[in-house]
Amino acid sequence: MTVIRPDIFPPGITAAFSTRIGGVSPPPRGMNLSFRVGDDPVNVRKNREIFFGALGIPPGQVAVPGQVHGATVRRVDGPGEYPETDALITSERGLFLCITVADCVPVLLYDPVHKAVGAVHAGWRGTASAIVVAAVEAMHEEFGTTPEGLIASIGPSASACCYSVGADVATRFPPSFIREEGGDSFVDLKGVNRSQLLNSGLRPGNVELSLYCTISDHQLFHSYRRDGANAGRMMGVIGRMA
Repeated sequence: MTVIRPDIFPPGITAAFSTRIGGVSPPPRGMNLSFRVGDDPVNVRKNREIFFGALGIPPGQVAVPGQVHGATVRRVDGPGEYPETDALITSERGLFLCITVADCVPVLLYDPVHKAVGAVHAGWRGTASAIVVAAVEAMHEEFGTTPEGLIASIGPSASACCYSVGADVATRFPPSFIREEGGDSFVDLKGVNRSQLLNSGLRPGNVELSLYCTISDHQLFHSYRRDGANAGRMMGVIGRMA
């Protein structure tokens, strides 16, 4: 199994992004971590056991949002599934927050002063609605987080090289994050989320940006844009041990 671990978080923080490599689901799903794509639930449970086990995460200490491509942020204090939300925040030690992706942007947050973490699922709709800004504001309201002290990792996701959108979607983002080529518009969702974090007050050195593109890297990542209904789902996860 292959996982990608952010470099920006300090010791004591468990954070990772899964890939498609490993797992027991039949090809092409492999390491699929979602129950929503028609995979056998037995396989998904085993894949989650493998993924969380490799990170030392107790399977009963995971919080997972029921994502709807919105901009709702929810504080959670215990494990379980939380419907109709796309971002979770917590200050509980030993609770691990997950989001599920297959091209959308996963953003992991850590406040080292107030010992709080966040996990954000930012598709184009969530990005257009500035869900990362809502998460930063929610952490401030709930835990006293200040943006200048916040650390963020923007994980593997669709990149500007490959993420084409219609004109109606392109107009929702600043022109500086749109690339026009051959009559098509390509949006840099990772760049938009980074810009939103910086505009919220995060320091540039506290925002890590993955260069991996889920669409172009066939071997390493699931991609809904590339594979459609055959695509599995990956996870981003963050929590603190102490």
